[in-house]
Amino acid sequence: MSTLLVIAGPPGAGKTTVSSLVSARLSPSVLLRGDAFFRFLDQGAQTPRLPEAEEQNRTVIRASGAAAGQYTHGGFETVFDGVMRPWFLPTFFEATGLDELHYAVLLPLVERCVHNVTTREGNRDGEPGTRYMHEQFTRAGITDRHLVDGPKGTPEQVAADILGRYRRGDFAYGAQGIA
Repeated sequence: MSTLLVIAGPPGAGKTTVSSLVSARLSPSVLLRGDAFFRFLDQGAQTPRLPEAEEQNRTVIRASGAAAGQYTHGGFETVFDGVMRPWFLPTFFEATGLDELHYAVLLPLVERCVHNVTTREGNRDGEPGTRYMHEQFTRAGITDRHLVDGPKGTPEQVAADILGRYRRGDFAYGAQGIA
């Protein structure tokens, strides 16, 4: 049976690079970029990190979860790359219609995230937004089981580590929540 792997973390954590490498090692696979679902918002969209954007964010999370679930139900190993904060995971999970997914959180040091974001082309988050999101992940109390804390090595090595843990079921998340 096909499964869904969510690779989450703050901006600049390396999610896009690592998720591409992981997806390339699965077949058949689908790579969903969570940020793309926010770009579908048109008029009246709010900055996602602001408190008043909560309901907008839940709508986007449900839409992206439904898409991820459909690809997974369709037989694809699905990799979802996004700033999927732990408190949105139950909403996303419910929308997938799956019995289980796998949740891995990349959490390098904040300075690495800030450097990655501020040096990338098309930088939208900036340093304050990156620091804010990093703090949100740090304070979320993510268990070691789901955490890739301070990913070490090359992106290829991090992807191989995540893929190994994923295949062993280390990142499993189901109706019981994050254990």
